[in-house]
Order: sequence, then C-alpha cells, then structure tokens
Amino acid sequence: MIFGARHVVLTVAATPFIYYLIVLYSSWQFFRRRPAQRAVEPFTPPVSNLKPIRGLDPDAYENFASFCRQDYPDYELLFCVSDNDDPVVPILEKLKQDFPQTRIRVLFGSSGSGSNDKVLKLARLVREAEHEHVVISDSDVRARPDYLRRVVAPLVDPKVGAVTCFYVPIEEQTVAESLQTVGMFSDFYAGILVARQLDGVKFALGPTIATTRSRLAGFGGYEAIQDRPADDLLVGRLIAEQGYEVALSRYTVLTVADYHSMRDLLHKRLRWVVVMRHMRPWGHLGLIFTQGLAWSMVAAAASSSAPVAAAYLGTYMALRLAITWTIGSWGLKQSGIWKKMFLVPLWDLLALSMWLISFGRNSIRWRGGEYHLRDGQLVPVAPAAE
Repeated sequence: MIFGARHVVLTVAATPFIYYLIVLYSSWQFFRRRPAQRAVEPFTPPVSNLKPIRGLDPDAYENFASFCRQDYPDYELLFCVSDNDDPVVPILEKLKQDFPQTRIRVLFGSSGSGSNDKVLKLARLVREAEHEHVVISDSDVRARPDYLRRVVAPLVDPKVGAVTCFYVPIEEQTVAESLQTVGMFSDFYAGILVARQLDGVKFALGPTIATTRSRLAGFGGYEAIQDRPADDLLVGRLIAEQGYEVALSRYTVLTVADYHSMRDLLHKRLRWVVVMRHMRPWGHLGLIFTQGLAWSMVAAAASSSAPVAAAYLGTYMALRLAITWTIGSWGLKQSGIWKKMFLVPLWDLLALSMWLISFGRNSIRWRGGEYHLRDGQLVPVAPAAE
C-alpha cells in the first residue's frame, strides 16, 4: 500500500477512538450528576400500570407480583391479553387471588386493526386506564417496592413529558445472557448516553415509560402508531416533538433475562438492528465509524510497523474496557463486570456482523409473527402463532 493511502486508512481507523472518548465523557457527565432534590411533598399521583401481554415469559408470576408490592398510595394494575386461551391467563388469575388488596384488571382483545399487536393492546389499555398518569412496562420487568415512586417523581416538573430508565438483568445463567449484558453496557447504553449529551433524550426505552394520557394524546395516542415498529422509541420521540423533555432517570429497572442460547440472542438483537436501519437509516449507516475492532484490524493490516499495529489494537481494547467498566460498574453499580470483560471483543464482532447483515434484511419475526418493513410500517406476511 502506497504511503498516502496508508496514511488515510490509519487516520480513518482512529475515528472510533474519538467516538469512544465521547462515550466516556458523556457517561461521566450523566452518572456524576447528583439526584434532583425531592419536593417537600412527595409527588405520588394515582397511577395506572399498563402491561400488554402475549404468551408466558420466564418467572412471569414473580414479575407481575412485584407490581403488587409497591410502596405507593394509589395505583391499579391493568393487563391486556389477546384471548382467554393465552397461557398467561392462569397466572393472572392466581395473581388476583393472591393480591386481593391490589386493583387488578385483565382486558381481553385489543379491538384494533393495526399490524403491531403490542401497540393495539397499549391503545386499549390507555383508553381504559382509570388515572391520568400511566406507567408502561414490559412483561419481563421485576419491580422493586420503590419503583413507582422513583419513575413517576420526575413528572412533577410540567416540562417533563415522559420518564424512561436503563435496565439491568437480575441474574445471568448462560453465556448468551452475559454477552447480552456486556453488549448493553458497552454498546447500546454507550450510544444512548452520547445521544443524550449531543442532542438530548428524544426516545424512550421499552421496559419503563412513565407519562400521562394527555402527553400520549398530544401525538394521537398509540392509535397513531399502530402499524409502526419500535413503539417505545417513537413514543419518546413524539412526546419530545411536542416540546416536552424526556427524562432519562438514574434509577435502574430490573429485568429477567431470557437469552437461553446464542441463537436466541442473535435472533432478538438482529430484529432490533433491522428495525433501527429502517427507522434511522443515516444514523444506522453512520455506525460504521463506531466499529473500533474492525477499524483497528484494518489499521494493523495496513500498517508496516508492529508497534503501530499494537498501538491501535491496544488503544481499542483499553477504551472498550474503560467504557464497559464506567457504564456497567461505576454508573449502574453492577458487580462482577470485570469477569465479563473478555466478552467485549466477541460482542463487537457479533455487533459488526449483525450490522452488516441488517443491510440485506427487510423482514423481522416477533412473537411468532413475521413482518415486512416497508416505509417504516409493519406489514404482516404470516399470521402470529397462537
């Protein structure tokens, strides 16, 4: 390789290092903040907990039961399932028997015609919620007793239109689950923190969204996005477009991991990557400049100097480990992160592979149903398995 071309390659290969430094700065800025001072009177408006359900997730009973043990004065727990044949129904009936003091309602059917079953259920849940303030959470969330108090509190500020949170696994039982955790800390959350630092929070994360029915109605409600994927991202974006802040809380939500195999991990993560390519095509393309492992290997191959090659690979590894520790250990207070550090390069290799594969895919599979992605819409191509 001629000198000029080699110089260009080595310069471009250093671009991910700039991104990694921005990640570290953004993470430091976010996690160093002192929690906001609480109001003299705690903000605890009546809340409707909304849960769209389909099928039976691992530890479903314990997940749901945790929402019945909230240290909160006035709330209801509202589920929506497709029909009486859903395997989750006996779990919900047991929940009602075991927690008679909790207002639990189960709705059957969404009464909608859109292609996104989860969004159709959410539309009905919002319509039938008793209270103005709503907290939307996924079925794999395990709530601590202070959950509602913490996620609702920022809504006391009228400028805040929604609250969302990072989420961490309760425990990991497989290598795939450990790899997923490493990917979340080192990659997904890294990107979120950079986005927050550069442009503010204009998205929400599915495990928890706290907002109001008025804020949802401001963009037409869930009925307006009933054919769209990534409803959580869209809700945050559409609330932000109304001029409200979306608060990214420092409170972390617990989730029950269900990545039983590498196949499960690749299937679920690839689905998300494909959706992101269709929703944010230019941002997705720009991820090429965050692929530090690939660029460091290119630089090592292009360099005629062993020390230069070692410098690129060493800098890549040092920065990636620093990011994983900063977000996972220092920021989110997760123990044992150092034991998983060896998985960081493997995750980066998988992330690169999924990113490349995503450019050739226009369909996803979710909860037994297969969908094409066309002009940002979900188009069913096969009925969901009952």
